[in-house]
Amino acid sequence: MSDDIRGNYAEVNGLNLYYEIHGSGQPLVLLHGAYMTIDLMGEIVPALAEFRQVIAVELQGHGRTADIDRPLSYELMADDIAALIEHLAFEKADLFGYSMGGGVALQVAIRHPEVVRKLVVASASYTSDGMHPELLEMIPTLTPEAFAGSPIEEAYLRSAPNPDDFPTLVAKMKRLDMEPFAWPAEDIGGIAAPTLLIVGDSDAIRLEHAVEMFRLLGGGVMGDL
Repeated sequence: MSDDIRGNYAEVNGLNLYYEIHGSGQPLVLLHGAYMTIDLMGEIVPALAEFRQVIAVELQGHGRTADIDRPLSYELMADDIAALIEHLAFEKADLFGYSMGGGVALQVAIRHPEVVRKLVVASASYTSDGMHPELLEMIPTLTPEAFAGSPIEEAYLRSAPNPDDFPTLVAKMKRLDMEPFAWPAEDIGGIAAPTLLIVGDSDAIRLEHAVEMFRLLGGGVMGDL
């Protein structure tokens, strides 16, 4: 991690949201994936902080951000991030979201376009059927015990204000992941921020879905000769 790390909390929407600031420069908000913490994003944070001011966030119920009495939803977490950007007095910020964080980043761009400068979305979809069926079939089988001894459980137990809440996080994440969703294509097509999509060749996201989202964002057309 960067030597210049500032960890803090912001009161947003009834949530005590934990964030860290690494480096300096144009602000970039980093949003982790499901069950993760900032630390589990690994070398991405210090690498980006060499050139940017990275605001790494731990979303509702994850890491140092204690859960509150509301469901986990992409829309509510997006509202939290928009409120954080306002709290930090940034006119705009770039967003980089991975997996669940990518869905949150998309919703920030849809619901709060005025705070988004550029967008990077890695391993995320805008409909539940954008994910491979094997993933959707696996999610209902998850239990807290399935994470026993894993880096995910270890990071949670090490950093969470209420370590005994891990089963609650698993239950809420399962509800989020099992609830079918399909954000309107016009919402994706209406994202004005320049957007980079990142999808691996063996990703949880179907490549066909990634291409569909790419086209909705204006990609896949003939360039200017």
